[in-house]
Amino acid sequence: MNRLTAAIVLPWRFTVAMVTSGLQTVGTIARHGLAIGAPPPAAFVRIDFAPMNAQGAALLGCMISLTPGTTVVDIDLPRRQMVLHMLDTRDAGAAVETIRRRFEPPLLAWFGVAA
Repeated sequence: MNRLTAAIVLPWRFTVAMVTSGLQTVGTIARHGLAIGAPPPAAFVRIDFAPMNAQGAALLGCMISLTPGTTVVDIDLPRRQMVLHMLDTRDAGAAVETIRRRFEPPLLAWFGVAA
């Protein structure tokens, strides 16, 4: 992905992720508040991220934290890992894969480094 495409795609993907996650989070909170089923398991999850510089990792962390339901707790740049707190970890693997698929390619166009 080139930088121009990344500059157009990334804000769009982030907006879609915010709206989608916001609706899912509201649904989770409403179901729990109405006592419909058991609350989802919340947990800390460690994820790897693609090779990028400190600015790219910080931007990725901010984008994840600004998406409802997930917060970045720590960024380990040398290991290229983040610790996330996820409100709903029933399908944490799919959530992590979605983050990587939506956000990493455009960020790598701007902030990627050799591994």
